[in-house]
This record gives sequence, C-alpha cells and structure tokens, in this order.
Amino acid sequence: MSDAPTPRTEVNRAELFSRSNEELLAEWAIDTSVDPYDLPLEALDPGHPDLFEAGTQMRYFERLRAEDPVHYTEVSQFGPYWSVTRFEDCMHVDRNHDLFSSDFRKGGISLGGASQPDGADEYDLPMFIQEDPPKHDEQRKVVSPMFTPRKLAGLEDLIRTRACAILDDLPVNEEFNWVRAVSVELTGQMLATLFNVPQEDRDKLIYWSDAVQNLGNPEFFNSIEEGFAELWKCYEYFAAVWAERKAQNEPGDDLISMLVHGESTRDMPPNEYLGNILLLIVGGNDTTRNSISGGVLALNQFGDEYDKLRADPTLIDTMVPEIIRWQSPVAHMARTAVADTEIGGKQIKAGDRVAMWYLSGNRDETAIDDANQFVIDRNNPRHHLSFGFGIHRCVGNRLGEMQLRILWQEIMKRFDNIEVTGEPQYLKSSFINGIRDLPVTIRA
Repeated sequence: MSDAPTPRTEVNRAELFSRSNEELLAEWAIDTSVDPYDLPLEALDPGHPDLFEAGTQMRYFERLRAEDPVHYTEVSQFGPYWSVTRFEDCMHVDRNHDLFSSDFRKGGISLGGASQPDGADEYDLPMFIQEDPPKHDEQRKVVSPMFTPRKLAGLEDLIRTRACAILDDLPVNEEFNWVRAVSVELTGQMLATLFNVPQEDRDKLIYWSDAVQNLGNPEFFNSIEEGFAELWKCYEYFAAVWAERKAQNEPGDDLISMLVHGESTRDMPPNEYLGNILLLIVGGNDTTRNSISGGVLALNQFGDEYDKLRADPTLIDTMVPEIIRWQSPVAHMARTAVADTEIGGKQIKAGDRVAMWYLSGNRDETAIDDANQFVIDRNNPRHHLSFGFGIHRCVGNRLGEMQLRILWQEIMKRFDNIEVTGEPQYLKSSFINGIRDLPVTIRA
C-alpha cells in the first residue's frame, strides 16, 4: 500500500482538473484482462472506469456478491469507498436518505465527489439530485408536473410519429451505428421538446450530455478543466432561454419555464442553474438512450428471447422494464454516511463514501429469479433497482419506459431482425453504464 498513488479526494481539484487527461488515465490504468478471482479480495476496485469500457465489470460484482457483498476499497482514483452489491442492501441505503446523504458538499451522488463543506469549489455544479430534504423535495416538485400521466399521454402520438420517421429512414443491408442513428436521435428530439428549444439545437444537448460523461476522456477533452469550459457554453445557451421565458406574459409548460417560475428555483445562481440543466439533460438522454441500445444487444445475446418476441410482440410491455433492469443504465449512485452505521455486518463510519451498485443488485439471484438471464416475460419485471428507491427515484422513469415501448412496437411492425454485426464499444464510466457504438445491420 505504501507505493500506491494518492487517492484523488486528497488532491486539490483545481490542480487535478488542469492536468492532462492522458496523464491521469495512464496513472490509474489497470489490466482489464485479469480475472478478478485471481486477485486478492481486498485489492478489488469494482468502480474502475477501465472495467466498464472493457465490458469486464460484471465478473467483479459476481465475486463480491458471493464473497464480500459490502466491500471496502481503500485506494482508488476516487479515494476510499464502500461497494454495496446486493439488492436488499442497495434498497436499504437508498431508502434511508436521513442516514446516507446525497449532498454535493459531502461528496454527491457519484464516486469521485469530494467533500466541500462550504460548496466553494469552482467545479461544483449543485443540482437537486445532489441535495437532501427539504431543498431536494422543493426543487424536484418544480419539474415533476412535466412527468404526470396526463402530460405523458399527450406526448405519446408525438413520440410515435418521430419513432416511425427515424426507423423508416434507416438503411437496409448496410451496417450502421444504432446508437447514433436511433438511440441518440429519438432521445435528442425528446429533450428539445421538454425544454421547448428548436429541434435543430438538439445536437447541442446531446453534445453537452456526452461532455458530462467524458470530462476525463482524452478523446473528448485534453483536461477536465477544458471539459468544464464546454459545459459553461451550455449555461450561456440556457441563460438566453431563461431570459426569454422570464419575459413571457404567460408561463409555459416546458422545463425551463417551470424553473423560471418555481419558488425554489427562480433565484438560482448560475452554477446551480447549469447543474440542474445538466441533470435534466443527462437524466432525459443517457438512461433512455442506453436502454434503447442495450435492448438490441440483449436480444442478440439471447436469441431465444428474440424468437419469443417475434412470436408474440405483446410481450413488449414486460420486455421494456426487463431491458432497463438488464442494462442498468445508471451503474451506481453514491452516498455519504452522516453517522456511524452498519450494512451487511460491516461498520460504516460517518463520512464514509458508499456506492450502491444498481447493476450488481439487478443481477442478485437472491432477490431476482434467474437474474443473470434476460427474460422478456418475467412475472414481476419492474422488480429492479434501475430507477432507484425513495425520494430520489427517477422522476422521468415513465417517460423513459414509454419511449422504449413505442419504439419497440414500431420496430416489430417493420423489421424481423436487427442483427448486431460488430463489437459494441462501451463508455469509459462507472457511473453511466453506456454503449457508445453498436454496429447493426437490418436485413431486407
């Protein structure tokens, strides 16, 4: 341990973020081909982004669920943290928000967040998902009307029209990237609608969503500092939208208008406005987008289930939540213990960082029958962790499910088979379980 790199939480973030992303990645790179069963248990660092990019993370969680379901990683690029890997333990942490804080000042909701008691760091972007009650509840309530059943029912025809247009424009007998052609396109159009900004600007929204997930990726930015500079261009864009909505005589029913007129959001400082905009962009894009891609991949990996779907397309209703469970688009949510407590017999100290691994809990066979199988006609398909539990349960979960349901209904009307014809490329992130590239071919 004496020769291990210094955990990132002990480094000044301004100094860290100005360093080259290539340098930082090289400093923490690991050999992803090593079988985790060949490593000492205490050496396992399941949150390493290289594992997710290589698609080798699930075997780590398989071992932890069996041998050390509440696991302590002492040294990592994120600093020390606990991994909670079983279904019931994840639910325990998620439901006890008074004991496990989401507050960004204490570290926030993802590994890598550092304690900033004064919230004074220039890289802090407060957002309601990284707040505890009462502020979390007050700000979430502002945007919740966008996702009521009545509001969603009014969007169904629009989503179907767009899905049809996207699918009818796909090439046949020619390999293409499903992620860009379908997943990104449908979710990008929906984001523009939710914000009521021009459809021709949807590529900007997708770019900023990608930027959030790739701040440390040298393919995108030379440094994290450079990535944050791009995110502030998002603020400049939406500051103009804010001013426009504020000047309107009648409040609109889009997300920006809701923020402008919400009692708990109308006086947000710039960094908090940007933080909440990015939360809504990522929440409205990345989760649904990766479930759309993950569903195609899963059906190709489990051909019998694809046959089952072709024989009975009404199974789409149960397949949609199964896709979301299987993909687990949000790999983890992190919390900070605010008092000494116990999880699974392990002693958690106040101030400890705790990661709830949703994608691991979703494969926990003590809680879900045949959890390591993709089964499109499960009896209880919504029994999964992907949307979280308690006060932080995903506010847009029904919209995401609706987009998936409509898209697959239209797919099955048109295509007998969407064949994965190349290797998927995964996101280098242990927060969003993402697919960057999924080569597919639709046969005539």
